[in-house]
Amino acid sequence: MTSPPKPAPRRMGGEMTRVQRAVFKLLRTLLEGLMRLYFRLEVRGKENIPATGPFILAPVHRSFIDTPLVSAVTPRVIRYMGKEAMWDGSRFMAFFLTAMGGFPVQRGSVDRDALRAAQEVLERGEPLVMFPEGTRREGEVVEAEDMHDGPAFVASRTQVPVVPVGVGGSARALPLGAKVPRPRKVIVVVGEPLTPPELVNGRAPRKQVRAFTEEMRTTIQQLFDDAREQVHDR
Repeated sequence: MTSPPKPAPRRMGGEMTRVQRAVFKLLRTLLEGLMRLYFRLEVRGKENIPATGPFILAPVHRSFIDTPLVSAVTPRVIRYMGKEAMWDGSRFMAFFLTAMGGFPVQRGSVDRDALRAAQEVLERGEPLVMFPEGTRREGEVVEAEDMHDGPAFVASRTQVPVVPVGVGGSARALPLGAKVPRPRKVIVVVGEPLTPPELVNGRAPRKQVRAFTEEMRTTIQQLFDDAREQVHDR
């Protein structure tokens, strides 16, 4: 009996091939078109997205559909973290997940490895999505205790800007417990890039990182409120 084929060797930090980048752009175009029809998706503030160079996209997180929704903010290939086990199934699955912008990290065990992988992606000049709240939350308030310092730390280490994002309507489109998205209006509001604090002797001081996290929280809350208000007016 022949053994099943092993997954293809992983490229450093989930680096994408030319074919995967082409697949990403095709699928992203199709997905954005579907979202604009089904959710009447609007993206405001696209001019705040850097045209070149790396940056961290930091959205509020209220629904599982936030990940594909925020991909509509830029035509550039944008990267996401994913659980490493998802890449262990087959060659096709590993190829597809990377072609969708994902890259594998060890989640829940060694956070330092995940941050190192994120830093590698940014150092290659690629945009990266990092949800500051870590996981999907509920409610209208971006709570300080839910905020993680990871995005602020990585931004400080790499000296790349953080682009905050508010998403309004996604929780109504796919509420907790629902399996099928509903055709509800969704608006994504992109804020102006935030500049991380400068390194001190090559390090990112914890106090400065925490202060930057709070600046991100305040800005994301404002954008979240703006997006929700615009959706409620429809």
